Amino acid sequence: MAGRISRQFIDDLLARADIVELVQSRMSLKKAGKNYQACCPFHSEKSPSFTVSQDKQFYHCFGCGEHGNAVSFLMEFDRLDFVDAVEELASHCGMEVVREENNASPAEQKRQQQLHQQKQNDYELMGQVSRFYQQQLKASPDKDTAIKYLKGRGLSGEVVKRFGIGYISDAWDGMMKVFSKDHHSTQQLVDLGMAIQGDKNKPYDRFRGRVMFPIHDKRGRVIGFGGRVLGDEKPKYLNSPETRIYHKGQELYGLHEAKQANKSLNRLVVVEGYMDVVALAQHGVDYAVASLGTATTPEQLQTLFRTVRNVICCYDGDRAGRDAAWRAMDNALPLIQDGFTLQFVFLPDGEDPDSLIREQGKEAFEAILDQAMPLSKFLFEHLMRQVDMSSFEGRASLVESFKPYLAKLPESVLKDAIINEIANNFGTGSEQFKVKLTKEANQTSKPIKAKISTKTTPVRLAIALLLEHPHIAASISDVSILEPLKVPGIPLLCQLLSLCQNNPEIKTPQILEYFREAEEGKQLAKLLCWQHHVEADAATDVFLDSIEKLLNNFVEQRTEMLMQKARSGALTQEDKQELQAILSANNQ
Repeated sequence: MAGRISRQFIDDLLARADIVELVQSRMSLKKAGKNYQACCPFHSEKSPSFTVSQDKQFYHCFGCGEHGNAVSFLMEFDRLDFVDAVEELASHCGMEVVREENNASPAEQKRQQQLHQQKQNDYELMGQVSRFYQQQLKASPDKDTAIKYLKGRGLSGEVVKRFGIGYISDAWDGMMKVFSKDHHSTQQLVDLGMAIQGDKNKPYDRFRGRVMFPIHDKRGRVIGFGGRVLGDEKPKYLNSPETRIYHKGQELYGLHEAKQANKSLNRLVVVEGYMDVVALAQHGVDYAVASLGTATTPEQLQTLFRTVRNVICCYDGDRAGRDAAWRAMDNALPLIQDGFTLQFVFLPDGEDPDSLIREQGKEAFEAILDQAMPLSKFLFEHLMRQVDMSSFEGRASLVESFKPYLAKLPESVLKDAIINEIANNFGTGSEQFKVKLTKEANQTSKPIKAKISTKTTPVRLAIALLLEHPHIAASISDVSILEPLKVPGIPLLCQLLSLCQNNPEIKTPQILEYFREAEEGKQLAKLLCWQHHVEADAATDVFLDSIEKLLNNFVEQRTEMLMQKARSGALTQEDKQELQAILSANNQ
């Protein structure tokens, strides 16, 4: 790593990026005046409070307070760290990341370089291992067994290639022989979950005698594997453990491939296994993902709903499948808002998506998806099975059992409909009962509103205008005239003026990036959200008026202080000269 990403490059990148186009590539926006609006992707809400400004190249949610520029959006929406977000935005804009000389201490430089290099090496090694597994599917002496298995599952060579499916023989060190070149590489393979530390400190392959499914992250990098045994050995599927680059609760198998295959995804179907995903893609249903052997987590559900508005969970109809569906529904409730749906399909005994689509074809399978059970129906059926519906006590118990789940649902048309259904069929049906149930259900589901109330002062107004129109900094010839002012915010205003004057082409998102790690960054973001109602063509005049007010206030305060000293006979010679100069200026 040559050093940190060049500040000039970040400025150039933010100047080229269009935040509206970036956000629209990940979610739907609607024009609202000169800005764009949507329901916030970072918290659940009923009405849109998420605003994206093309003029300011800035987004802000008036519900939860999330805000920032294009880099910030990628960090929050795609769950990327800063460097990955810059690299992702650069890729989006067709730019090559430029790095600068590192000015940190030698020890810190070394640590940074080691961490960055380790991360890059991890991704590179996992990519190499994946290519090795794919090569083994063509060249291993016992490859025919794996090829026969894949053909038996109805997979074509094209689909196998698209998903990067490979194979590893049953030898204890088939992979280690190739990649374990020294102590460092051996330890790296152990750390990445590809090898197990055996007796006598001799690591061996974790995956042996298996068809291999690489797991990709959002950027298409291999971060782990799933391996399917070819015989009757247990476990049938073996998955990579948690590592420094693989966190299974945050990833979804097949999501990268689904995005590659579909320019515009409308829905995603969640299935249980790797082979289900691949088999569905083989038959044209190329929008399936798997939750990597875990109950579908809140993080995975957030990723799903940030990708599409309609998610269908397809599980076995047995007890285990319904329990998995219930956990997924419970985790999804806080994310369900108007326009987003979670549905459920429960397959007949002995069937899975793989077998069903092979037997009945794409149209039949998609017809089943089209008839998926809505979340509300699943919720009612599940809770009704747990009480005696023939008794008043049982019906009262049912109403109580709904409350914790209703409390998790954001305010929405769906929530209102569920409350009406409960009131009309299991409660008194009265309006009073509905109001009471609604109040109880909303007690813990209201989002915290971020209040933006900014008192108008000359300093705040000057900073807000300078943020939106950095070019007006040129209207101040000498920043130093403000430095003696003992007014809160003056140091920040002077810092901004100097930054804008030294960088005449600077734009709002670039200014915010300069203050990303600073406490002042929060103040600037708040001021950028402030509705001060100053039109762009009046910005320079209002800005200069604010500066003049600051200077006039300073002169008045300074004059009063010197006059008081004069009355007490405490003026120094310098004070006398300053007072005379002020009085002379006022008389002109």
